[in-house]
Amino acid sequence: MLTKALAGELGREVRVNAVASGAILWPEHGLDEETKQRIASRTFLKRQGDPSDIAQAVLFLIRDAGYMSEQVLTVDGGRSLNN
Repeated sequence: MLTKALAGELGREVRVNAVASGAILWPEHGLDEETKQRIASRTFLKRQGDPSDIAQAVLFLIRDAGYMSEQVLTVDGGRSLNN
């Protein structure tokens, strides 16, 4: 909702978009390998994402999406399809 509100408020001056990431970086403590595997297995790509996946999405928004505003790119390996 913040993306939509800011896009509406800033209008023509600024394009406002967001990136919603999935499992990219694990917490430093608290997740064992079995839990990490279970989380990754729920994505359609069956793997953990990489920070470069997020960077590429942001680069797309900056460089190639000049007529795009008020959008949220979901970069989660397809995990949101399981919800």
